[in-house]
Amino acid sequence: MKRLFTSESVTEGHPDKICDYIADRILDEALKQDPKSRVACEICCTTGFVMVMGEFTTESYIDIPHTVRDAIKEIGYDKPEYGFDYHTCAVLTDLKEQSGDIAMGVDNSIETKAGKLDIADTVGAGDQGMMFGYACNETEEYMPLPAVLSHKLTKRLTEVRKSGILSYLRPDGKAQVTVLYEDGVPASVDTVVVSAQHDDDVDIEKLRKDIEREVIRKVIPEKYMTKTTKLLINPTGRFVIGGPHGDSGLTGRKIIVDTYGGMCPHGGGAFSGKDPTKVDRSAGYYARYVCKNIVAAGLADKCQLQVAYAIGKANPVSVSVDTFGTSEYTEEQLISIINKVFDFRPYSIIKNLGLDAPIYSASTNYGHFGKPDLPWEKTDKTEELKKISCRN
Repeated sequence: MKRLFTSESVTEGHPDKICDYIADRILDEALKQDPKSRVACEICCTTGFVMVMGEFTTESYIDIPHTVRDAIKEIGYDKPEYGFDYHTCAVLTDLKEQSGDIAMGVDNSIETKAGKLDIADTVGAGDQGMMFGYACNETEEYMPLPAVLSHKLTKRLTEVRKSGILSYLRPDGKAQVTVLYEDGVPASVDTVVVSAQHDDDVDIEKLRKDIEREVIRKVIPEKYMTKTTKLLINPTGRFVIGGPHGDSGLTGRKIIVDTYGGMCPHGGGAFSGKDPTKVDRSAGYYARYVCKNIVAAGLADKCQLQVAYAIGKANPVSVSVDTFGTSEYTEEQLISIINKVFDFRPYSIIKNLGLDAPIYSASTNYGHFGKPDLPWEKTDKTEELKKISCRN
């Protein structure tokens, strides 16, 4: 059976990603000084303007304007002609403390009120909701190939811009990759779409040739390129006005880019700007950690996990798994194995993965999954999973 599947990615200069990155930079600044910081940071931006909103309970002092401007400078918005730059943009703030109604559920969980003494029962989930994790063995990152290639393209766009290889590029950009699957296995790349913001005086045909040579051909493995692979580079022919000058930005609008490129369902909660007591983030990362270890241990070729929480309750209300017929184990058996190895309570997730450290701005761009240096990408539970699975 043949089917096409498409995933996309955006560069760090995309207006929504600017907002995500600023939010995670602010979160990291809070956690550097106070690992117990409670942060729910939202950012919006448009021409010459950034607004920082949210709820903060922290002992930290954060120079918000400096952090915002430093993030924008790092991304590369450093010229007035971009319509948005770190020198001149206005930075407005509207911050307040976390709601006491929410805090009491996190600080004094339902299990604690019932008299349970385990320290991992003391921290309740910061909200209700469901999160999904996913892993597959079709790439070395244990990620879907379309998502991996899309992220590599946008990361390469940034590299050639910042290194000066293609100095006429500006920070905004997008990529999209369509992969042809045959019997569930990636066979070839059907279509590549790249849209790169550029200076006003660039010849479009030169740009197309440069991006094919320096970006697409450097990223897409030759084995996936065929005579029929379609390359669509700046399809409209012009992309000068971009970033916040071309489109307003907002945190949390790239949740599919951030996760599995559409290959897996999404519970709806965004990641950036949220401290790890928010299970949208921490449990989403943990679900990925579980799935990656399941696949790396050889218990399945694909694994999708859903976990759901009630606000103020430490233990999840449900955990379910789907291996799409690629495992010799039943769902019931896998859940039993998972529950023996992994602890889904927020306190345990934070401690086991070290999520109270200032690590979040490293996760913001080019997908939150598939990067080997992030703690939820470890495959340190594979041997334990193999031993337990042999007894089931």
